[in-house]
Amino acid sequence: MPNFDYAAPATLAEAAELMGSSGTVRALAGGTDLIDQLKSNRRNADLVVDLKRVPELQRLEVDAEGLHIGAARCCSDVHHDATVNALYQGLADSTGLIGSVQIQNRAAIGGNVCNAAPSADTTPNLLTHEAIAVIRGESGTRNVDLVDFFLGPGQTVLQQGEFLQELILPTPPENSASAYLRFIPRNEMDIAVAGVSSFIHVDPSSRKVLKARIALASVAPTPVRARQAETVLEGGVASEELFSNAGAAAVESATPITDVRGSAEYRKELVNVLTQRTLNICMERIGISV
Repeated sequence: MPNFDYAAPATLAEAAELMGSSGTVRALAGGTDLIDQLKSNRRNADLVVDLKRVPELQRLEVDAEGLHIGAARCCSDVHHDATVNALYQGLADSTGLIGSVQIQNRAAIGGNVCNAAPSADTTPNLLTHEAIAVIRGESGTRNVDLVDFFLGPGQTVLQQGEFLQELILPTPPENSASAYLRFIPRNEMDIAVAGVSSFIHVDPSSRKVLKARIALASVAPTPVRARQAETVLEGGVASEELFSNAGAAAVESATPITDVRGSAEYRKELVNVLTQRTLNICMERIGISV
């Protein structure tokens, strides 16, 4: 591993000042990706800023804006949080899938997002819940819709000196639910060949879909919203036929590659199947039969 300086600020102001230092500065939220990248020379750093000790970056609470998740809060805490399990079930699904339990105890939500891997498990759920990224720099904060946060594999809108402070997820309405499923070659601790998160809000009396959000992982250069599938769902009556049509429409948003883990056509078929399955799980969670 190359030599680098290390700092562990205790306040947001100190963190912002350190992140604005000259040279290559890397933020460490959990380190489960960054340390491996430094060891394998896939990334370099003159300074690593450990953000775990900043209280605001450990935030996990609800207020009038919705659910606030500090960028350095670990996946295990989010996975076991009562509010997350009650209102943001897809996020609870995904945070229990990242690596081993030991990794989940260390890995941070913000790190999973900022690593900007197309296969990241937490990101599709955050997109379906229309998360907002609060970005901190020396001059203050700016908010970015998470759907606009990713520019490409490993690339985000974060500018020099900026870091992710927190994610804000609006409070979902009653009679709504989310779900996440992925397909992996092994039983656990593998990277998704394809992943799908679904969110739907349904009128319980008519079963009409009032709102739908579908997001995909591992099938494009960035996590992507399946907007055609959302259009198919919204205004329709929840049924197996509607969900089948939505699955087919979701494939239109996928632009996968062929690699050692699966062909492009295989990934497209997975998107179709996983979309239908996650929609059915959402309905089960709402308590409405299809």
